[in-house]
Amino acid sequence: MTVTARMIGNAHALLQVALPSVAQPAVVAVGLLYFAVIIAISVWAARRTRTASDFFVAGKGIGLVALTVASVSVSVSGFAFIGGPGFIYAAGLGAMYIVLPAAVTNVMGAWVLAKRMRLLGEARNLITIPDAIGARYRSPAAQGLAAVAMLVGIIGYMATNALAMGVVINSIFGVGLGWGIWIGMGVTLAYSASGGILAGIYNDVFQGTLMAIASVLVFLFVLSYGGGLGHISHTILARDPVFLGPWGRLTPLAALSFFFVFSMGSLGQPQAVHKYYMLRDPLQLKWYPLLKTLGLVLVLLLYFSVGIGVKAFVLSGRLPALTSPDQATPTLLLNVTPIILAALVFSGVAAATMSAANSFINIGAAIVTHDLPIAFGRHVKNELGWARVVTVLISVAAAITAQQSGATVAFLGIFGWGLFSSALVPALAVGLNWQGATRAGAMASIATGLLLTLGLETASYLKIFTFPAGVTASAVAMVASFLVFFAVSVLTRATAASTLDPDVRLVMEL
Repeated sequence: MTVTARMIGNAHALLQVALPSVAQPAVVAVGLLYFAVIIAISVWAARRTRTASDFFVAGKGIGLVALTVASVSVSVSGFAFIGGPGFIYAAGLGAMYIVLPAAVTNVMGAWVLAKRMRLLGEARNLITIPDAIGARYRSPAAQGLAAVAMLVGIIGYMATNALAMGVVINSIFGVGLGWGIWIGMGVTLAYSASGGILAGIYNDVFQGTLMAIASVLVFLFVLSYGGGLGHISHTILARDPVFLGPWGRLTPLAALSFFFVFSMGSLGQPQAVHKYYMLRDPLQLKWYPLLKTLGLVLVLLLYFSVGIGVKAFVLSGRLPALTSPDQATPTLLLNVTPIILAALVFSGVAAATMSAANSFINIGAAIVTHDLPIAFGRHVKNELGWARVVTVLISVAAAITAQQSGATVAFLGIFGWGLFSSALVPALAVGLNWQGATRAGAMASIATGLLLTLGLETASYLKIFTFPAGVTASAVAMVASFLVFFAVSVLTRATAASTLDPDVRLVMEL
């Protein structure tokens, strides 16, 4: 398994660690309170969900602050609390190259993608990412191919999210992994099928706000326990100076590979990009990069502080040696912070995983009931009703798959981020900003991203082949997809004008 596969996404991180049982009265009480709030938000959202547009894009009526908080929540999710600190503990400051591109990505997302998707959605009444690709290239086939690529990635993500929910819920309530999977998927299904993406958005706002608060509190506890950042740094430098080097324990190529994949790749992550359709006023997008970057800084305080703090505390003997890097956050919470704060973090991880699952369930339902029928020249009557049916089927399938062996489920989720990135970024993010892009170029890049990511990640998982110097398969697949996109578009440039409708051209020129 590649480093990228292990570190991307909260579900992947949670699959690597057996969380300790924290089924104490305070933790259980906070967990139940979390679920009660989620249910209340879902009931409210269900009453406001009356059409397919409400179900898939919240009626395009979400305010900027709510959208930003939800976007932060789904962008970092549980990975920032469990897998991320463990990655820093193991790899040193080189692990920060995952989050360093955030500000650049937020600016690119708002200025080169979000505005055009929102305006195009308004002009064409679009509700999905493949919708935008189909409209840009005047091609139901391109829309269908993008939908297939996304569905492959979603299958993996849903299985890993279902298993991750089981792991966390079992650690909180002590109900067993199997029951944890079904309880987590049951709660997620309840608000996904009833309230759609609207329930997901406001549940994201709720848990994102608490994630930020918990992150700041944990950061302050780490500083207090460690005697300040300077003392923590001196402790590490005296025993492991490489840890605080510019690349940490990563090779320069590996660190830069992370930077590339997480900067450009973020423009193709459907759980975040899909939300651009939902903004009530696209003129407010000018504030989006600043607000999202500030939100990420708050949430990622825990990612940074726990990673270096636990490293210093273990080196100095103040905490026991970890059996796994991903035990960093649980070990700190159970030995240093008050139990209520530990309960807040563990419940937040469960809620974050549910929110991520909700986003993928919603997007998967849209692909099955909206995009694939359009690709075959058909339209589904009563999209809202069928979307709810498909939501149930996806959730049940994910829960059943999650009960298979951990290795099988982890393999299904390996190529998620890389697949979304390589299959969608050139055709979508570049295509909406370059009038020379062609239908053939878009379809070739989507196919390249799908096949190459699947092939390379499979070869890496089976230990048939890995790239040297820590270069990730996701980065190679994305570069190849970009090269194919530009090369085929140049070779077929004579068709560029015929695949660009006047209204789409106008949106691109604004």
